[in-house]
Amino acid sequence: MTDPLPPGPPDPMPGKPSPGQTIGAMWLYTLLRFGLFLALWVLLWLARLPGLLAGLIAVVLSVPLSYVLLRRQRERVAANLEQRITARQARQQQFDARLSGDDPGHDQPSE
Repeated sequence: MTDPLPPGPPDPMPGKPSPGQTIGAMWLYTLLRFGLFLALWVLLWLARLPGLLAGLIAVVLSVPLSYVLLRRQRERVAANLEQRITARQARQQQFDARLSGDDPGHDQPSE
């Protein structure tokens, strides 16, 4: 029986989304917004509205519809961004504390 691998260094901010997850969520939201716009445009074009007028109406309709229909995806993107910003601020505060000598977790070099 083999011994399990020793645990690595603890993650300073557990649960923080990776940059790839954040960008992926943003791309998905963007594609869903464009898809909604294109679906509305095609429906209006099939309803025999001229192309430019159908596009303008699709833009006007897609904004409130995406606000309602894509709420979960928008909230996921916002939560990912908020978690990444919070983690970055915490790392910056730790770095500032070490630079100023206020961090008791790190030994100060004696002179």
